[in-house]
Amino acid sequence: MKLGFIGCGNMAKAMMGGIIKNNIVEDADIMVSDLNNSALENAKNMYNVQTTNNNINVVKFADLVVLSVKPQFYATVINEIKDSVTEDHIIITIAPGQTLGSLGKAFGEDRKIVRTMPNTPALVGEGITAMCCNKNVTKEEEAVVLSILSGFGKAEVVSENLMDAVVGVSGSSPAYVFMFIEALADGAVAAGMPRDKAYTFAAQAVLGSAKMVLETGKHPGELKDMVCSPAGTTIEAVRVLEKEGLRSSVMEAVKACIEKARNL
Repeated sequence: MKLGFIGCGNMAKAMMGGIIKNNIVEDADIMVSDLNNSALENAKNMYNVQTTNNNINVVKFADLVVLSVKPQFYATVINEIKDSVTEDHIIITIAPGQTLGSLGKAFGEDRKIVRTMPNTPALVGEGITAMCCNKNVTKEEEAVVLSILSGFGKAEVVSENLMDAVVGVSGSSPAYVFMFIEALADGAVAAGMPRDKAYTFAAQAVLGSAKMVLETGKHPGELKDMVCSPAGTTIEAVRVLEKEGLRSSVMEAVKACIEKARNL
């Protein structure tokens, strides 16, 4: 199985790194293209993958081709490579707003297309990726793609009508979490903690809390209640967060993100 990436940005490199580290695809069986020679050189040095400036070279080399360019460049890239894409290729997209229907029209209705939405924690092997496939992708091929996407975190199959919600809840949400960590650290700095220590304590608290949700299977509200002792410090902080509208602010942010994704 040979894997190709068109575009050599952070997400492509995160995906390549996890896939190679977990021995899902060998480095010699991966090719990446980009117009930026320094990005290609970096990928070559980091992962020992094959590189090229020609997108068609990637298509001719690979069985699975990941379109890892920004959404505004999809039309140009697809127009360039579509005549080289065969019925045997599997095209994997990672951009929001690119539906299976629109991609099918662009490539041809008989082409195999997988729509995905990863997120940047893939850079540290802790990504979460949603995927859905068009009717031309077999169950066996779906399993292969799922194993590849699991190389840099978790991956799950969802129905396409949920993909925009995925953008809001995981695709874009690392930015919200980084803001929360920064705010936690700022609060500690205001109380006299050195900033480097504040970031460490804040980030580890968020990491540990997330692991508790995933590994215990308990409802987040139940876990929150476990921390809130009667008349204690935590419930006082929770009271202020509720007063200031933390939950509704997050929900409104997710809603706005989803609406933006739907209108791309």
